Amino acid sequence: MSIRSFLEKQFIDVIQWNEPEDGVLATRYPMADMEIQNGGQLTVRESQMAAFVNEGKVADVLGPGLHTLNTRNLPLLTDLLNWDKGFESPFKSDVYFFSTRLQMDQRWGTPTPITFREREFGGARLRAYGIYAYRIADPRVFFTNVCGTRDVYRVEDLEGQLRNTIVARITDVIAPAEVAFLDMAANQAALAEKVAAQLQTAWSALGLALHSFVIENLSLADELQKVLDQRIGMNIAGNLSQYTQFQAAQAVQVAAANPGGAAGAGVGLGAGVALGQAIIQSTTNAIHGGDTRFCPACGKAVSRAARFCPECGKAQA
Repeated sequence: MSIRSFLEKQFIDVIQWNEPEDGVLATRYPMADMEIQNGGQLTVRESQMAAFVNEGKVADVLGPGLHTLNTRNLPLLTDLLNWDKGFESPFKSDVYFFSTRLQMDQRWGTPTPITFREREFGGARLRAYGIYAYRIADPRVFFTNVCGTRDVYRVEDLEGQLRNTIVARITDVIAPAEVAFLDMAANQAALAEKVAAQLQTAWSALGLALHSFVIENLSLADELQKVLDQRIGMNIAGNLSQYTQFQAAQAVQVAAANPGGAAGAGVGLGAGVALGQAIIQSTTNAIHGGDTRFCPACGKAVSRAARFCPECGKAQA
């Protein structure tokens, strides 16, 4: 190289990166045809790391701080470039910056319900969604396995891979559990911890670290949700006799509010009869364990197994 051509070349003596926007995971420092000055300065800010890549191979990775670019701070690159054998001071190498800050409020969800074995329903289908946060932990692995030599790699470029991995791990955790859905929904935090433990290995293979994983909601498919709602309603209402008493009492209150009308009288009479029957039936069931009924002719308590009333001889239906 002649002295003139050497003087005409452009050299970089300060390398630094300010994140222009959210969502950038990795970016290549714009070099064009410029060369890096040996002895120049590299500034790596907190929440960043920088990597020198020579001929597609990751050499040195530097953390936050002010670094002087020389053979002492870049031992691997020095060995690749053979500076100890008389290479010129300026050198060409790609510099990549990685954002290591938390990528928070990342959304995930099941695009289709997950089929799993549920203790009460047998087979069931489950929907789930939530949030997670992660950061780049190993720039060397992330460069090799994920971003490669792209000029810019963003959060949305990785979103689909991470979301699908989450759904797969949730399926692995839930499918063999055979627990009741209500128990599962009541312990979402514990379930999230199990899923997060499964995800750590997959994240590490991408050079990432999972910081937090949250399950915000679990719900059954619509048809099963309706069945569950009905079952919850029956549990709230209690047994059938108590529910009948409640309805009859409500009808009496309605009739009492309209004492002057024939309809009100009819409602009151019907409600009174229903209430009386419900009270008698529930009392008898409580005493006899539900094995007796009343003769429609004389009102005598009769065993359900009896074909005739022992009091009046009336045939029992």
